Amino acid sequence: MIFRITLHSGFAAPADALELLWQQLDGSQDDVRFGEGIRFAKVDPEIRATWNEDAPSSLERYEREEIGRRAVLDVVCEVCAGAPELESDWFAVSMLR
Repeated sequence: MIFRITLHSGFAAPADALELLWQQLDGSQDDVRFGEGIRFAKVDPEIRATWNEDAPSSLERYEREEIGRRAVLDVVCEVCAGAPELESDWFAVSMLR
């Protein structure tokens, strides 16, 4: 599943917020600290996250999508918590359709 990380419309993020987040994520695809099987790629004007689905196949597609979206959002929150120049509220994660 592929997700988009964009600026959240409800929060006033600085213009370079996605670039700052990308600087923290760049190379994390090989970083086991996330342990979620998530790979990131910069595709202007957004960041894309590919989640290797490991949710039970008995779940409905929308339930698997929400589990994946939450896994990506958890990584974004973790990265932001470790970077004082970032706030997780600045970012939104949605399914790429």
